[in-house]
Amino acid sequence: MNRADLHTHTTASDGLHRPSDNVRMAAEAGLAAIGITDHDTVAGLDEARQAAKAFGVEVVPGVEISTAQDGQDIHILGYYADDRDPVFLARLASQRRVRDSRNELIVARLNELGVRLSWEAVLGAAGRDRGPDETVGRPHIAEALVRMGAVGSLQEAFDRYLAEGKPAYVLPPRIAPAEAIAWIHEAGGAAVVAHPGLYGADETVEALLRGGVADGVEAYHSDHTAEDERRYAAMAERYGVVATGGSDFHGERKGRVYHGPIGSRSADADVVRALKERAQGRRAARPSDLQDDGGTASD
Repeated sequence: MNRADLHTHTTASDGLHRPSDNVRMAAEAGLAAIGITDHDTVAGLDEARQAAKAFGVEVVPGVEISTAQDGQDIHILGYYADDRDPVFLARLASQRRVRDSRNELIVARLNELGVRLSWEAVLGAAGRDRGPDETVGRPHIAEALVRMGAVGSLQEAFDRYLAEGKPAYVLPPRIAPAEAIAWIHEAGGAAVVAHPGLYGADETVEALLRGGVADGVEAYHSDHTAEDERRYAAMAERYGVVATGGSDFHGERKGRVYHGPIGSRSADADVVRALKERAQGRRAARPSDLQDDGGTASD
């Protein structure tokens, strides 16, 4: 297959599998390339790159940045940004601090609702001592709720407590999508609006694509309908941006995959080249003191 799944998560954020496992599964699925796009961190990229040498799959280095606009949670995917850029890394660290505060507020709200969940239990559900560049997310809180018997499944945890509009949902102050796009561009990367079909805010999405603010839109996603995919592919063509695709794979537990299996949504490998070209253009436009000496994070 000449296909690329450009949206997957690993244990560096809220995925269930190590980066090397995602690369292996991509090879088993016959993919040419896989994107590693953890939430607000690039901590999984080095392991994925090492695995790529063994499995013959190209790793597309990425990140998924959490933003908000008009009370709506919006995510921005960044590809081929310089993941050694100290300014970019500091900005991602600031995002992780916001995420930590959000998680603590969720746990506090659950306790107010009579669900006696501790932060230690959440870390236990994450299955590891969190590294300084790794993140904890709502799926870990959901797993902790399952373990304590408060709910019967991860889906029930979201349906009862954690999904948008539910009693324990928290949307903390976040940067605007345009700011995240600027961060990615300043780090020499290409920026893509993630899973727009989940927002119900097409005017906002179009505003981010109009005039080349963002470089692309994730038209193909596990939670998109066929109609969504046609609409966003047409939107990408209308605004002259890249239409990407990805499974948003978070892992498999007890036979259930979140959101979809690796390779279940993908884009033609030509899309990888298009993202590289856009990133190279951004990188070339960086001030000379921010450009590296030839060895880039996308090597």
